[in-house]
Amino acid sequence: MSDRPRVFVTRNLPGRAIEVLREQAEVEVWPGEMPPSPEEFRDRAASCDAILTLLTDKIDEALLDAAPSLLIVSNMATGFDNVDVAAAARRNVLVTRTPGVLSETTADFAFALILAAARRVVEGDCYAHDGSWRTWGPETLLGHDVYGATLGIVGMGGIGMEVAKRARGFGMRILYTSRTRKLDVERDFGAEFRSLEDLLRESDFVTLHAPLTDETRQMINERTLRLMKPTAVLINTGRGPLIDQAALYVALKEGVIAGAALDVTDPEPMPKFDPLLTLPNVIVTPHIASASVATRSRMGMLAAENLLAALRGEVPEHAVNPEIADSWRERLKVRFG
Repeated sequence: MSDRPRVFVTRNLPGRAIEVLREQAEVEVWPGEMPPSPEEFRDRAASCDAILTLLTDKIDEALLDAAPSLLIVSNMATGFDNVDVAAAARRNVLVTRTPGVLSETTADFAFALILAAARRVVEGDCYAHDGSWRTWGPETLLGHDVYGATLGIVGMGGIGMEVAKRARGFGMRILYTSRTRKLDVERDFGAEFRSLEDLLRESDFVTLHAPLTDETRQMINERTLRLMKPTAVLINTGRGPLIDQAALYVALKEGVIAGAALDVTDPEPMPKFDPLLTLPNVIVTPHIASASVATRSRMGMLAAENLLAALRGEVPEHAVNPEIADSWRERLKVRFG
């Protein structure tokens, strides 16, 4: 058996990440477009020292129990709600993530959704393609201006700040809510701090960038949707479960709010017959906010670098559970000397 570390990567990655991993480890890459089933995942991870995972891969007690040699979970995502971090910590398995590298690209896409929803771009495209376009009309597909409107940003992390930067270029009034006030954002972009409720009441566009936690799950629900303006548009490039989608459907159907643009849904993928897909005032895209060649390549490379650094005994900057470093290094030492 090779003394080189054994690594399982749950999908092929753009860029050179897998090539870099193979220079220092024995690497198996899952070949399919769909993620491995839980049974297949446990089978592949069983003898591995490290796994490089995506947000679609569930790292739970069953997977960790099936992989007693596992030392590192390198998650190629900003968030880590797909990983049971507490269970990993109990087994002295280090977990890392890839924040920061996708902020600009995701903010670009969030703004693309704001513009598309405001100006009914998708409806206009369908209107032209299906033969409905017969003449120019002064009331055809009237939308709403983005310039000068009020934008509410829920979650002022790296992506939220990049969205604020873009909103400033559109002359928007910027409101935000976050776990802590961001005085630099208030100074640099003229952003105004609000409670979630006040932000919803005042905003023309609301864009979600909060992490998924017990506190934020379904933060947009029947009650909070009814706080919004009837002309407001909701955008989500964060996590699908931030929104109660059944309540969103009712709100859109009844005109409680004007529209929504979702790059993330609950569940993913959204079922073909989900009622939201029957509404003309909803845009749904398949979780592609970070899907540029450059950004996905950087994410893959950072995940690979996190994994290799951890195999060298270093605690990467983006470790989720660095508090286990001492006991984790003891396991690493037993494995590699």
